[in-house]
Amino acid sequence: MDKEKFENLDVIKSFSDYLKTKNYSDNSYISYLNDLYYFYMFVHKDLVKVTEEDIRDYLDYLNLQKEKPTSVRRKISTFKTFYKFLYLNNYIDKKDYPLVKIVYPKLEKRLPKFVYYNDLLEILKESLNDSDGIRDKLIIEMLYATGVRVSELVNIKYSDIDFNNRRIRVCGKGNKERVVYYGEYAEDALKEYMSTHKKNEENYLFTNSRGGNLTDRGVRYIIDNIMNKLSIKVHVTPHVIRHTFATDMLNNGCDIKIVQELLGHSSLRTTEIYTHVTNERIKKVYYDCFPRREEK
Repeated sequence: MDKEKFENLDVIKSFSDYLKTKNYSDNSYISYLNDLYYFYMFVHKDLVKVTEEDIRDYLDYLNLQKEKPTSVRRKISTFKTFYKFLYLNNYIDKKDYPLVKIVYPKLEKRLPKFVYYNDLLEILKESLNDSDGIRDKLIIEMLYATGVRVSELVNIKYSDIDFNNRRIRVCGKGNKERVVYYGEYAEDALKEYMSTHKKNEENYLFTNSRGGNLTDRGVRYIIDNIMNKLSIKVHVTPHVIRHTFATDMLNNGCDIKIVQELLGHSSLRTTEIYTHVTNERIKKVYYDCFPRREEK
């Protein structure tokens, strides 16, 4: 069955409508449907009749294909969401829920990547060399100053900005609102941008070259274009700039609970990964600076 026919199945259409009510990003929405489609192509049976054994067989197959643990975890999350939806909407009985004993694979702990401040200055300088340099500089300044996700950045409207107090209301994961702040450098970049760019009809802050709304992909393309001209070793993405914001805030003494609030993390455990980054930096500085050490 091709993907279009699959998405027109009654149960998939119902689930698709349900996802739309949850305000997921376009990427998340597409991932859910893709995960279910490829699972369906593997089991070749009505997804309503899937058993725990079917799911375990599929997970074994993914393991043989050397699928990354992060990808497997996402697929399991998709299945949990889908089968919870089926149960709540009376497609299946509780006894038929197939994921009771399915657990997520463990992830290798990786420290988040970040860029050093001098490298960030290089990125900001290079951003001005593009035809849309004023806009691109503001994008970098705002990502770094606020720590927002790229999906939050592109959805900022002028009405969300409190210009007097340099703060912005953003809507994050789970449709949760929070307030973030920006400093003087971002304020200067914002004023310059507003003096040279017209508002579009929908009042979004960032627009593309045609005056339409700038997308997540558009921001990533802009940053990739900037980084291709530089020799910085770290692969810089919008999320790496968010990591840099969090790391620099902690390095400069900010309370971790404040960083958690600014990042919009629901759990402090998510924010704590940045303390490992700062501890690694502290250790490096210590061994570089401590005078009583062997010369090698």
